[in-house]
Amino acid sequence: MDTKTTTEKTGESAKTAEAGPAEDTAVVVLDKQADDAADDLTDDEDDEDDLLSDEVAPASSGIGGAAAAMVSAALGAVALTGTWTGKVVSERETLLGQIKTSGSGTPAQQISEIYGDAWHSTALVNGVFSLVALFVAVLVLILPGRPTWVRSVAVAGAVLGGLGLLLSAGTYFDLFLSLPTAGS
Repeated sequence: MDTKTTTEKTGESAKTAEAGPAEDTAVVVLDKQADDAADDLTDDEDDEDDLLSDEVAPASSGIGGAAAAMVSAALGAVALTGTWTGKVVSERETLLGQIKTSGSGTPAQQISEIYGDAWHSTALVNGVFSLVALFVAVLVLILPGRPTWVRSVAVAGAVLGGLGLLLSAGTYFDLFLSLPTAGS
């Protein structure tokens, strides 16, 4: 191999030197080492691909598990903030209470029928959403072969569902706030 170096690019005077046999050998050895390193890298990547393919579950089960985990977290959040369905049920109970007590009910009965039933209905609907969130999250957690992030989202859904269930139960049974009482 005959290599020449020029220094014209740096602005110095043009000097050319021919590489001797020792330099040729060094270049060939370095080229061989670079080729071996490149081969090792591709072999390592192939080995990593083989390891990953053995550990990862099929894509179809991963997508379903991820979707279920996200649904459980969303349902848990919705159970804590309230739902449109809960609002509709609450308004229905308010209307029924107004119809039942229209003019003949005592103040205590009106409070119970108009406000208490609506309050309890909202808590019941939010509790159902919490139970569904908790159930879906536990289902995702007990199925094997889920990636770590899917399990983390499912744990978040379970925590939100459990918290929503506690709050709904406390609201339904008037543990946090009781209904107002009628003055004498």
